[in-house]
Amino acid sequence: MFSSRLDVKGCSRTDSGVHAGEYCVSLDTDMNIEPENAVLALNTYLPEDIAVIGCKEVPTDFHPRYNCKSKRYTYKIYNGKIRNPFLRNYAYHYRWKIDEEYLNREAQAFLGTHDFSGFCSIKSDVEDTVRTINDVKVYREGDTVFFEVEGDGFLYNMVRIMVGTLLFINEGKIKEGELASVIDSKDRKRAGKTAPPQGLYLSKVNY
Repeated sequence: MFSSRLDVKGCSRTDSGVHAGEYCVSLDTDMNIEPENAVLALNTYLPEDIAVIGCKEVPTDFHPRYNCKSKRYTYKIYNGKIRNPFLRNYAYHYRWKIDEEYLNREAQAFLGTHDFSGFCSIKSDVEDTVRTINDVKVYREGDTVFFEVEGDGFLYNMVRIMVGTLLFINEGKIKEGELASVIDSKDRKRAGKTAPPQGLYLSKVNY
């Protein structure tokens, strides 16, 4: 479409199996094409599991990752007794009964600015592990439990570890009211397991 390979920059890096309800990229082209026409043209060439929903011109120094103000992630847990084959790649099947109201109360400990070193994969080499979480909630719709979190940035595997930690709380492996001390400890061993990737969605990118 653009007659040459362009330098495309993305707003986030994710693991294999993770999804995006909204994902932003930037590209620089000398072609004189209206944004709405670019949407139609791109969707002609993209595979059917990807769709461009909007396009706009931005300053030349814009970067979709570094200019981002906040991101919202959603993690979906299918909490039915019997697995749902249609959700195999789109939600984590967790058989223990989840007390979503209890976990919602406990999850409020994530709010604010913290050093989230204990909620980061050991594979990460990032130096600044301080992040600010401005919204978090756990709620249920039928057999699906949703964990939503918004912050100014997230470490590698951070949301999946947050979910795994809440599930440890649900199982009694981390006691009521202990989450704040787990965060403050900055000890990866005190947090929960890393939840599987298929339940995670990047749902909103704010600029």
